[in-house]
Formats: sequence, C-alpha cells, structure tokens
Amino acid sequence: MRYSFHLTSLAALFLAGCALFQGTRPSPVTPTGAATDAMLRPLAVPAPPDNIPNEARVELGRALFFDPRLSGSAMISCATCHNPALAWADGQPTAVGDGAKRLSRKTPTVLNTAYQPLQMWDGRKTSLEDQALGPIGSPVEMNMPLEKMTAHLRAIPGYAPMFEHAYPGEGVGPATVAKAIASYERTIVSTESPFDHWRNGDPQAVGDDVKRGFALFNSKARCAMCHQGWNFTDNGFHNIGLRALPGEAEDDGRFAHRKIKVLKGAFKTPTLRDVALTAPYMHNGQYRTLEEVVEHYDRGGDDKSNLSPNIQPLGLTAQEKADLVAFMRSLTGAPMVVVVPRLPAS
Repeated sequence: MRYSFHLTSLAALFLAGCALFQGTRPSPVTPTGAATDAMLRPLAVPAPPDNIPNEARVELGRALFFDPRLSGSAMISCATCHNPALAWADGQPTAVGDGAKRLSRKTPTVLNTAYQPLQMWDGRKTSLEDQALGPIGSPVEMNMPLEKMTAHLRAIPGYAPMFEHAYPGEGVGPATVAKAIASYERTIVSTESPFDHWRNGDPQAVGDDVKRGFALFNSKARCAMCHQGWNFTDNGFHNIGLRALPGEAEDDGRFAHRKIKVLKGAFKTPTLRDVALTAPYMHNGQYRTLEEVVEHYDRGGDDKSNLSPNIQPLGLTAQEKADLVAFMRSLTGAPMVVVVPRLPAS
C-alpha cells in the first residue's frame, strides 16, 4: 500500500482523544497487530495539545518545508537535506550547508521523528517545534535570521491567509512557522514493510534469512539493547566506539549538553525503519553499507576509550552477518507519494 500526501485526502482524525493525524495512514493490517505487538507501530502519532495537526496546518507546513526562501541564499529548503526521494535524508556522508560548506554530521532522516522525545544527533532539541527553527537560523545551515525570515514571509502575500487559516490570530512568526513545519513532519511516518506483514501473521512475507536475522538481532548480535521496539530505537545516546576520520575534529556528542562521562562521544540511536535507504551510516557518515556497520559491531567498536558497555565483540559468522543485513532490509516500507507544493508567489 502506498501513502498519499495529497492534501485533498488529509483529515484531522483522532482516536479516543489521541493525537493521531491520518494524513499518512497505516495500512489496514496495522491496528490488528499494533494493539498487541510492541514491534508494530502504535495507533497514535504524538502531538502537543497546542499543535494538533489538521489539514490547514499540514498544508502550510508542507509549503514551508519545501520553500527555499526560508534560507539566506534562497537556495536551501528543509527538503534540500531531508529529501523524500532519499528516505528523508540527503545521501551524503555529512550535510552540506550555506555556501556549499561541508558540515561535521550526517543529515538524519526525519522519518518517524514525531515519536522521538529528543531531536538531533545530540538531543539538544526537545520537540519537533523546537527543532524546526534550529537549521533555519543556524549560520552554517540555512543561515536565515528568524527576524529576517518573518519579514520575508510577511512580504509574500499568499502566506498570510495560509497562516491565518492554520493558526487563527497567531500571525506570521517563528512560533507559527515552527508549529506548521512540525505538523507536516508528523505526517512523515514509516509505511508497512515486509517485516510488519510477517509480524501481522503472514509467514511468507519474509524469508528464513530475515527470521534468523531477527532472532540474532534480539540475542547474540545484541542489537536490541539499543534498537528497541517498533521504531528500533531506545531514543538514548551511546558511544559505540567510532574512530574519528582523518582530519575530523573531536565531537563530544550528547556530552556537550549533559556533562555525564558516559555520554562523551555518545550519539542518538537512530531508527532502523527504512535503514537500507539511508546510507551512509553513523553520525559522521563513515560507513557506506549495512555490511560495514555489522562488521563494526562484530569487532566491538574501534575506539575503546569511552565505549558503551552495550558494545562487545560478537563473533558472528558470515551467515549470521548476512542474516542480520537481510533482516534490516526487511524494514523498508513502500514509498510514500509526496506532492511537491505550489508555493505562494513572491
């Protein structure tokens, strides 16, 4: 089943008071398993009470997400780095910012970020609303001071009625821009994958290699110690023993925001949903393939100086490594249908 972002089909529907926005709807089999199986997506997409998504908010957020006029160069939009054709990332080892400057960290996918309590590799943002303005105002990313952004948007006549429809009486400003972009990002959720169909009772949905890989994932390979639940993340931060690349500056990761020794060099556990599509891997993009990632964990990491106790040499066989990769590939869902918006004219 494909998901559609056609706004004519969007509606703000909520189940039993839960903030479930059904612009990108799970396939009909999801509710059956999701209620009883922690490995399947829950029914509700979280949203704060003051920013429950609706059609007007998502339509505005979608326009802002794809609008390069939110950058100082008028050449970079949110979608430049979070490209839906590249699994909502950019396919680069590390991000490219203002002036085509190479940044120090890989662009993470925005898939399923609605379910994450902390945003960014180092967790410095506490919500999607908080995260949305960070790259816009950053001098090295989109390089658009928020005051200037507000003036630009107010000067585009077509935006004023969109903001008023989405957030009556709140006006055009950083707060409403953040809420609108966050509302759109809450529609970017993973679709049903072969793994999900298997968990929902179809024994033919995946091969024996995937089933063996999933068993390894939860046992000998120790993956589930950090990649937990349906989104395959504990939303925590771990030092996994990555050795810095030549010329790469030391990156303290989460430690820069929480001065706890175990967090030095620790980065957020990413989701494994659609992981086969989001190469390169790791916060600095140093691995090109899932096979390389498995090899890293099999040898117990490289830099042992502040290694998480979860990381240990595994002693996997060649077949076990192949089975783990097969399992991770089974987490790839059907592509979402994304309609690029027609932006208000300047």
